[in-house]
Parts: sequence; structure tokens; C-alpha cells
Amino acid sequence: MNEKNTEKDKKEKIFNIAVKAVKASRKLRESGTDEKRKALNAIADLLDKKADDIKFRNEIDVEAAREDGLGKALIDRLILDENRIKSMTDGIREVASLEDPVGRVLEKNTLPSGLEIIKKSVPLGVIAMIYESRPNVTADSAALCLMSSNAVILRGGSESLNSNLAIGHYIREALQDTDIHPDSVQIFDDTDRELVKYLVTMKGLIDVVIPRGSEEMINHISAQSTIPVIGHGKGLCHIYIDESADKDMAVNIVHNAKVQRPGVCNAVETLLVHSSCAGDILPAVCEKLAASGVELRGDERSAALYSMNGASKEDWSTEYLDLILSIKVVDSIQEAVEHIERYGSRHSDAIITSDNAARDKFFAAVDSSCVYHNASTRFTDGGQMGLGAEIGISNQKLHARGPMGLKELTTYKYLLSGNGLVRP
Repeated sequence: MNEKNTEKDKKEKIFNIAVKAVKASRKLRESGTDEKRKALNAIADLLDKKADDIKFRNEIDVEAAREDGLGKALIDRLILDENRIKSMTDGIREVASLEDPVGRVLEKNTLPSGLEIIKKSVPLGVIAMIYESRPNVTADSAALCLMSSNAVILRGGSESLNSNLAIGHYIREALQDTDIHPDSVQIFDDTDRELVKYLVTMKGLIDVVIPRGSEEMINHISAQSTIPVIGHGKGLCHIYIDESADKDMAVNIVHNAKVQRPGVCNAVETLLVHSSCAGDILPAVCEKLAASGVELRGDERSAALYSMNGASKEDWSTEYLDLILSIKVVDSIQEAVEHIERYGSRHSDAIITSDNAARDKFFAAVDSSCVYHNASTRFTDGGQMGLGAEIGISNQKLHARGPMGLKELTTYKYLLSGNGLVRP
């Protein structure tokens, strides 16, 4: 087969996937809440029954990742053990139990002319989800899209291909015995990146592209796409310890935000400490982090208070996704805000303080999707925030921001009713 025919075949393959998704999305628009809930519970039940096979397929991916020299944190994101599979299926059931986001009356008004106007939530349509590493995203995305009446095309990374295909296969198998068409969820079985290029230019068939992964991948998709993109970029998260911070609270929050699971986007990457409390608090924070194997990289003032490697300019803009933390001593809350504004990714940033005025200033000044007071950044998570799960965490401002749950996967339309009204 020559190169020209190969390219034609690839385009035809993507076209057929997109057409099937459009047809499925039309049926989904008319699906009732009970139908969707039954389908999601059926998916969760089958994934539970097939957990051993999913783990077996996942082990193939994990072993290949180790042979390829992937970092420990990236491998951790890839692993599906018994607890993570249970968490995945519990998440699907939780999504099924949530309020249906479709059909909500957002606004209602009757004009003096008698024209009744209702603004009602509706699905986005067909979503192309492009993601890396974490195979649980396959199940989370499918559940959220189905409950919000959207068809989804899933394209995971090559490092998790076997895991994704297994999960996708069982999702579609479960749907065969429900009122939801299996083509509502389709998953790529080909890792050729050229297919993605065709996928993100299928304007008129696909309504939204959601890339989730590295900053490089998201920028690449955004540059190629002719379809609206909701980017879920890197998480360069900060914690600022203010001068009135409680010492024990600061130690525990920073440790949790860095150590609890370092390879995820809501883990803290840079710590900022006010100079007036740094001498007391910073050594205690560093001691607990170092005991957990965290490599510390600090500016001169930080290194003078606790032995650590020097931080380079690149450290301030690096998302480590590992047991590494950069540290800087600052002289004011304003300096902390300016550092976050310059180097942050508008994902999740926190202040630890007992001063409500400082909290309010930080809340107003820091332009991130999630801003915390006296809490770990690790709570930027759909499940933790009561959304059941999330399809990703958007760093953008349009059309959704922060963890994207069910409501963020809808748009709206206006329904207008009259009684023979004509415009004068």
C-alpha cells in the first residue's frame, strides 16, 4: 500500500469514528436520567468483574514503561492496582448518583409581549478526549460524558494502550445490554499520532477537544485543532506560608501537598515563606520533607536556614511531578503573589495564614482556578470537590475553569414560546 492510500485510509478511519459518535450523540440527547444511571452502574459492575483482566493488561503497560526507563512518578500514574480499580468503579457509581446536568432550567422569563424564554442546559455533543499516562481517565471520562449525554472519542497515550483498550472494551460491552448505544464511547486502538491530527480537524463532527497531559502535548493539540479546545495543562502549584501561619499546620499541609502523591498535577512544586517566620517554620517544614525523601532546592536565604541544593532560575518554572520542591523566602505577601503570577500555571495555589486580611488579599490577587486557605492543594480533584470525578482540570477561563465535572460538560440553548407572536 502506498503512502497516499495509507493517508486516505487513516482519514476514512477517523471520519467513520466521528460519524458514529455524532449518531450516538443524537440518541444520547433524548436519553433519560434513569437510562443513563442504569448504564453507568452496568459499566461499574462489569469493570469490577473484569478487574483481574484489567490488572493483567495494566501490568503489561507498567512493565513496558519500566523497560523504557519512565520515571517513578510517571509509572505511579500508570499503575492500576486493586484499590485504584475499586476507586475507579466507585467513582462511576458516584457519577451515576449525581443530579443529571442536562435539562436544568438556568433562567426563565416572560416578556411583556407574551414571549416566554427558557434558558436550559444541553450537552456539548461530541467530545474528543486526548490524554496521557493515567488509564483511570478512560473510565472517568466515559462516565462523565455519558451522564452529561455527550458522546466521547477517547485517545490515550501509547504507554497505557493495553489498559485503556481493556477498560474501553468492557465499557462498550456493558453498554450493549442497556438503552445507551455502545458508540457513545469509542476508543482508539492505534497510537499513530497522525490520527490525532485528523481527529482535531474534524470540525462539524466533533464539538470540543479536551487534551489532558503535558504542556507540550496540549500546546501541540491547540496549535493543530480547528475545533474549540479546553486545555488541561500543567500544575505548577505554590504554597505561601504567611507571617501569621500556624507552624504545625504549615508543616502538615506542605508535607501532604508534596508527598501524598507527588506525580499529579495538584501536588505543590514551589514553597514561598515569609521572611519574618522563615527562621522558625522553614527548618521544621524541611525536616519533615527531607525525612520523606524530598529533594529540596532553595534560594540563598532558604539554604541559609536549612541545608539544601541551590535553586536555578529553571526550578521556579518546573513542574517536577516528583519528590522535589523549590523554596524561596519572600518579604511580603505581594512578593509571593508576584512570584506566583510570573511562574505559576493558574492551577492551584494556597496561603497558610491566621490573618483574614492576608487571606482575602491572596484570594483576590491570585488568578488561579483554585485558590486555597489553610488547606492542601491536593483537594483540586473532582471526587474531593463533590463532582464525582473530573474529565480534567482546566487552566483556562473559557468555557470551564478548574475541575470539570458534569455541569461543565454542558452548554445551553434558549427555548422560546409564543401564541402566534410576530415581530412588529
